[in-house]
Amino acid sequence: MKLPTGVHFDNYEADHAWWKTRFVWIRMVLLLFVLLWVIPQFVGDYWLSFLNMVGYTILGAAGVQLLIGYTGLITLGHAAPIGFGAFACALSMYLFNIPYLLSFLIGMIAAGLLSLLFGLPCVRVKGFYLIMTTMAMQFITVDVILTQFLGPLAGKGRGGVLAIEPGMFSIGPWVIYSVKDAYIWMIIICIIVQVFMANLMRTRVGRAWMAIRDNDIAAEALGVNIVYYKLLAFFIAGALGGVAGCYWLTNLSIVSPEHFMFPWSLWLVGVILIGGVGSLYGHIFGAIFMTGVLEVVKLVLVPLADIIPGTMEKFLYIKDLVFGLAIILFLIFEPNGISYRWWQIKNYIHLWPFSY
Repeated sequence: MKLPTGVHFDNYEADHAWWKTRFVWIRMVLLLFVLLWVIPQFVGDYWLSFLNMVGYTILGAAGVQLLIGYTGLITLGHAAPIGFGAFACALSMYLFNIPYLLSFLIGMIAAGLLSLLFGLPCVRVKGFYLIMTTMAMQFITVDVILTQFLGPLAGKGRGGVLAIEPGMFSIGPWVIYSVKDAYIWMIIICIIVQVFMANLMRTRVGRAWMAIRDNDIAAEALGVNIVYYKLLAFFIAGALGGVAGCYWLTNLSIVSPEHFMFPWSLWLVGVILIGGVGSLYGHIFGAIFMTGVLEVVKLVLVPLADIIPGTMEKFLYIKDLVFGLAIILFLIFEPNGISYRWWQIKNYIHLWPFSY
């Protein structure tokens, strides 16, 4: 008597399919239906804004996942390409009246080139020196380039806020005007970025990055051009950061250097540590978890504000406390991140009723 012990495939194509079983197909179709129709129809603007923040964190952490998780290049300055991409997109629209979609592409490429420029000194250094180089990108870009040079182009003085009229964010006949429009645009971008990253990891480029991450000396001995692939990783990660910045512009209609300070770079690294380093879904789980935890903390503090004066003013300190505590607890009790636990749950479901 033959008993099922899991999912088996008869050919290579089926084994590497995106959605391998009918159960997964149904699950993913339902998920897309909920994300693209149910939530916009029945969720209010407050929670849509919360979901937009989750999506922005996912997009921002995607480039960090590519650098740290897949290539092994530690970065503490990823907020720089995010901000540079947002400013490039905003200035293209503000100064030259370029349509949003083309400005989006300009911002993405500009962020990639900035990351590539600062990636040049990073390809020959490791560890502590790599960290310091990426931190230099953060401070030079945000505190000097954005604050002292690109910000004043808006005519508001040093470090001025650059505002774009909401009606200028149009894609063909569709104008991204409301919170709901920004949410739908975020879902579309997240799906495109996720598909792009998943396919990229299956290519020769993705395998070269993972070989460099595991052992760069052995990879070079096997013929992998380390300099080329590291610079390519910096460019693509920076371009993904530009995507996040260009999206965030549609959500707020303003851009300021204060949105891309050093704590945001640290936050994105923490997101992938909690979600799972080197996992395709790590930055998604990390973004949902950390943004959700902070929202819960804020909902708890709001009633206390009437009882204890000054409670909400201390939210930033409490946020940093929760962030640091979450990283410590995950490193101790779940060092592989939430994605590893999700992988175990999926295996349990797929092997049921013989999950043992």
